Amino acid sequence: MWSRFWLPLLLAVAGILLILHRAPAADVRLGIGRPATADEIAGWDIDVRADGQGLPPGRGSVSDGQKIYAQVCAACHGQNGEGKPADQLVGGFGTLATTKPVRTVGSYWPYATTLFDFIRRAMPFNAPQSLSDDQVYAVSAYILYLNKIVPESAVLDAISIAKVVMPNHNGFTSPDPRPDVRAH
Repeated sequence: MWSRFWLPLLLAVAGILLILHRAPAADVRLGIGRPATADEIAGWDIDVRADGQGLPPGRGSVSDGQKIYAQVCAACHGQNGEGKPADQLVGGFGTLATTKPVRTVGSYWPYATTLFDFIRRAMPFNAPQSLSDDQVYAVSAYILYLNKIVPESAVLDAISIAKVVMPNHNGFTSPDPRPDVRAH
C-alpha cells in the first residue's frame, strides 16, 4: 500500500525538483528580445484620463477640424456625423431613456477627453494613430461643435478640453457604496 500511493508521489516530486534544478535561473537571458527603451514605452503610453491627465501639448480649432473631418472622417461617419457606414457621432439627445436610445458622442459620452483619447488611439479606422495631436484636438473640437457642446469659435487644447462639460456627464455616476471612497 505504501508503494501504491507514496512511490508515484515521491517520483513526481523528485522529477519536478530535477527539472527545476536544471532550469536556467530567472536572470539568465534566453537570447531573444531586449528591454524596451524609454522612447518605445512613451510611444505606447498615450492613454488620457477623464480628468485630462495624459493629454499632450497641442491645439485645434473647429474650423481646422471641419477640414480634417471632411478628408478623413466623413467617408465613414457621414458629412455631418450622421453615421453610415460607421457609428453616428451627432444627435441622439433625449433618447437614452427610450426603447431606442441613440448613443452618440453628444448624447452618451461623459467626457470630452474620452473623445480625444479614442480618436488619438483608434482613428481613422484605416490608419489609427496617424493624426497629429493638433489634428486630434481639431477633430474633437469639430465633433463637439456639431453636437452644440462648444461654439464655432472654440479652440481646444489640454486645458480647455478637460473643462468641457458633456451633456451626459452625470449619466455614468452613482453614489459609491464603499465607505472608504469619498464623493468628489
